[in-house]
Amino acid sequence: MADKKFNPLPGFGLTMGYTLLYLSVLVLLPLAGLFLKAFQISWADFWQLITDARAIAAFKLTLGASLLAASVNAVFGALLAWVLVRYQFFGKRIIDALVDFPFALPTAVAGLTLCSLFGANGWLGRHLVPLGIKGTYTPLAVVIALTFVGLPFVVRTLQPVLQNMEQEVEEAAATLGASRVRTFVQILAPTIFPTVLTGFALAFARAVGEYGSVTFVSGNLPYKTEIVPSLIVYQLEEHNIAAATAIAAVLMVISFSILGAINWLEGRVGKFND
Repeated sequence: MADKKFNPLPGFGLTMGYTLLYLSVLVLLPLAGLFLKAFQISWADFWQLITDARAIAAFKLTLGASLLAASVNAVFGALLAWVLVRYQFFGKRIIDALVDFPFALPTAVAGLTLCSLFGANGWLGRHLVPLGIKGTYTPLAVVIALTFVGLPFVVRTLQPVLQNMEQEVEEAAATLGASRVRTFVQILAPTIFPTVLTGFALAFARAVGEYGSVTFVSGNLPYKTEIVPSLIVYQLEEHNIAAATAIAAVLMVISFSILGAINWLEGRVGKFND
């Protein structure tokens, strides 16, 4: 009779039961409550609420800015992770600690910080505004804020993968005459691409739900700089629970669909690499 493997935690039944209870109370039940509330709205009213011109403008800005910010973070976050892992330089620990700054910083403080930096009289804004680059009260401001809060997700997701990569493979490729570009395309890119996709998905999910920092820099101008979370809060303040519920349900479905597509793509890329 084979010996059972030692497990420092209690049995599977207890730990799985706690896990399911935890997820149900904190995740599944609130989501189910939202959708049940949305199902109480007639289809005609539901369609009218989510296709309102103001709601459509908010959806376009939120999803477009989130995708753009996540894409920027996927590129520059990967570069930053590469520098932090592969190079030794003065101030490396400080830069590595600053990556986590958006995690610890309250979103309202982040918004005020971005306003003081990119406002018309800000440190950078006073030089950018004369050039026609406005970092506040414009869609660009939304992208800047979402990029700021999403960067750590890409960096922290990719760093462990880069640390565990064997540099001997790259050195062997160089020894065999492979150029830098070929080494990157055939060796590095297939290895880190699934992880970059994961970081992209996390940054996108964070951006879609961001509210505090965007509120300060965007001004919440209807049809121009108003994002979906701000519109939901506005509807709640107006006691229009039906509109807030319908818009929130649609945003959730869209977010899950995009994240599901990204996870499917990650699986396909992983099978292809295997």
